[in-house]
Amino acid sequence: MWSRINESPTHTTLCSKLCYAIGGAPYQITGCAIGFFLQIYLLDVALLDPFYASIILFVGRAWDAITDPTVGFLVSRSPWTRFGRMMPWILLSTPFAALSYFLIWYVPSVDQGKAVWYLIFYCSFQTLQTCFHVPYSALTMFISTDQKERDSATAYRMTVEVLGTLIGTAVQGQIVGMASAPCISAGEDLNSTDLQVASTGNFTEPRVSLQHLRNAYMIASGVICSIYFVCAMVLFFGVKEQKGKTEPMSFFQGIRMVMGHGPYFKLVMGFLFTSLAFMFLEGNFALFCSYTLGFRDDFQNILLVIMLSATLAIPFWQWFLTKFGKKTAVYIGTTSVVPFLVSVVLVPSNLIVTYIVSFAAGVSVAAAFLLPWSMLPDVVDDFKIKNPDSQGHEAIFYSFYVFFTKFASGVSLGVSTLSLDFAGYVTRGCKQPAEVDLTLKILVSPAPIVSIIIGLLIFISYPITEEIRQGNSKLLNEQR
Repeated sequence: MWSRINESPTHTTLCSKLCYAIGGAPYQITGCAIGFFLQIYLLDVALLDPFYASIILFVGRAWDAITDPTVGFLVSRSPWTRFGRMMPWILLSTPFAALSYFLIWYVPSVDQGKAVWYLIFYCSFQTLQTCFHVPYSALTMFISTDQKERDSATAYRMTVEVLGTLIGTAVQGQIVGMASAPCISAGEDLNSTDLQVASTGNFTEPRVSLQHLRNAYMIASGVICSIYFVCAMVLFFGVKEQKGKTEPMSFFQGIRMVMGHGPYFKLVMGFLFTSLAFMFLEGNFALFCSYTLGFRDDFQNILLVIMLSATLAIPFWQWFLTKFGKKTAVYIGTTSVVPFLVSVVLVPSNLIVTYIVSFAAGVSVAAAFLLPWSMLPDVVDDFKIKNPDSQGHEAIFYSFYVFFTKFASGVSLGVSTLSLDFAGYVTRGCKQPAEVDLTLKILVSPAPIVSIIIGLLIFISYPITEEIRQGNSKLLNEQR
């Protein structure tokens, strides 16, 4: 058990693939909870001004994006140990990441400095999670030297990660949903901690304490922290790293190396914009369901349907990319969400229709999860073929992809929250101005569609076809 490094390439067992896949759950569980709920939490539970909330969300993601290439560089220069090169980072970061995550969902008793509190712990968590996720992502290249084995492990990983988003949505949404978020009507006191839940008619529901809602968020975060720790331990004890070659280089040499590789640059830029589309949808969907569609008490169930659909669709997309090629899967999978983005805005508000549209949209979400991580090993292999004397830089490649993904998330959250501020968003309001409704519609439909179009235009020039990918795989196997 304690001999962690496997020197020779061997067949990756099903147990190892499952343990590797389980290690991806913490990132998605916490990311889903933060992506769907942090914005509405800061606005309606922590009672922050939308401007300060936008600063926290944007600066936190920007900081997180900066740490990714930094951690990738440090990981690539880390010495090999009896546990591997990636595993010590994963093990040591886990307890501190869990603690920081828990404190994000705690509301301090004083109003002064509340924004600073959330900024510090949000940035702390993002940094510590980066110390987990960048080594974990690069571990794909070290669980097997066989491309089919890596693709198979990636499919298991994506299935578990989408299941992680399902768990994150279920835990956070259902626990918080049981508290029934209170709202205020015009003229009520914003600072009251015992406000009635407004209804859409002329009646009211039982009174719910704001403190009760805050406690629900803390309970949910405690459950998620426990899952985070368990998954990290399964990964650490269940997966063996295969030792790879390493060539030391400076930080800026690493930047020039990865961004100078054409296929990698085009892949990352394409997924930057397609990720931005889904980030716009993720960050604003809870508010859109609550205010524009009027499903305040049902939005967590709608999110659950999307994630359930995505989980079920992962095996289909794995079959599809194997049958028709990864580039074809990108076009089909990404564009399939467009009709549903249009219909959710144009079709009159109807709960049953919303559930149907959400289930269909989840199929495209599954493609967005699977395809980037399935295609990244291909560009790394292509780099190895073209640069046979430069080895051991997998962590840098993966960290820069994570950097651009988180940069897209920061842009979407910052732009979204600032836009809502300018539109006149009413904190904990039972009803929002018409300008806010229009802004939310733009953020969940036109903005994602434009981003998808830009991303797909970039993918036209992506050079690694199925023939090139298979040729690279054959050459690498011959070298080994």
